[in-house]
Amino acid sequence: MSDVKLKKTLSIRGIMQKQLFLPIFALILMLLFNLLNTPDFFHISIENGVLYGYIIDIINRSCELVILAVGMTLVVASSRGTDISVGAVAAVSAALCVRLLGSSYDAYSTPMFIAIILCLLMGALCGAFNGFLVANLRIQPMVATLILYTAGRGIAQLISSREINGQMVAGQILYVRMESFKWIGGFFPGVVIPTPVFIAVLFVLLTVVILKKTALGLYIQTVGINPKAGRLVGINSVLIIFLCYLFCGLSSGLAGLISSSRIYSSDANNIGLNIELDAILAVALGGNSLGGGKFSIAGSVIGAVTIQALTTGLYAMGVSADQLPVYKAIVVIVIVSIQSEEFKRWRNAFKLKMQARRQGAV
Repeated sequence: MSDVKLKKTLSIRGIMQKQLFLPIFALILMLLFNLLNTPDFFHISIENGVLYGYIIDIINRSCELVILAVGMTLVVASSRGTDISVGAVAAVSAALCVRLLGSSYDAYSTPMFIAIILCLLMGALCGAFNGFLVANLRIQPMVATLILYTAGRGIAQLISSREINGQMVAGQILYVRMESFKWIGGFFPGVVIPTPVFIAVLFVLLTVVILKKTALGLYIQTVGINPKAGRLVGINSVLIIFLCYLFCGLSSGLAGLISSSRIYSSDANNIGLNIELDAILAVALGGNSLGGGKFSIAGSVIGAVTIQALTTGLYAMGVSADQLPVYKAIVVIVIVSIQSEEFKRWRNAFKLKMQARRQGAV
């Protein structure tokens, strides 16, 4: 093999070994898939004073998932487990926010700024509850977060209860009376870009700055790789894991705020429904190991956009919402299998066998 071919081979292998190669490659595949299915997929226009098009819709609709994927990334990296309660926590936070703002059934209302702060605090409180169970009581993450996954929507329904014929009835859909609340999940007057895009970008940038400018990112990776070794060098692994779950709860509260603003109401049964699967899939698709340790926020963001592109493409093909999780579960199985140690050993053994055959042929 000539030196030029050898350099090209090494260069290609180097690119393929990059952590962002898999998420970027998957995103390109999804975009091409949508382009083949919808010829005008990349067409963008301005209608009614705002940007309009398939690609704009994907970016806009992926904002909640991007926010949740960032929080899920830190949870997976630090605790080597997943938080399956993010969708339910988003529903609880949304229900509290709409209740405080004053629905069409209430005679009172709270200033929007205070309602938003309390909405985020509710998400953080739920995250702190999960963090206490995982970090302090050392309960397996999926089991610990199963509590709010099961009870969260019931709590949201209780918050959304209202009086009907003299009796309090839970599980009601509350509609917001405050017109400016629509701007959070829609558009600010005179701005052509959806507001959730600004919120998601700001949230991601703040998270990256905190992780890069402080030692927190390194601490999270150390705890995820080996918490015992982290404790030996003075890292409080319990506190790190607790903070990651608290942050994930905060991200769930923010996602619930955007979701409730989109529909201008609180729907405890549908806000954040099955989004925990998408968040976990985004983290895995972003090249992050579900076994904890090293992580990539950029990869998770790309993974979230890819999932939304997949969702949009499947809807365009006529796949129903009930069937959608099946296709996503298949993708999860493929990604987890590729990341498994057994698959890596099989792949390395296959490479050695092929090299031996080539050398034998020569």
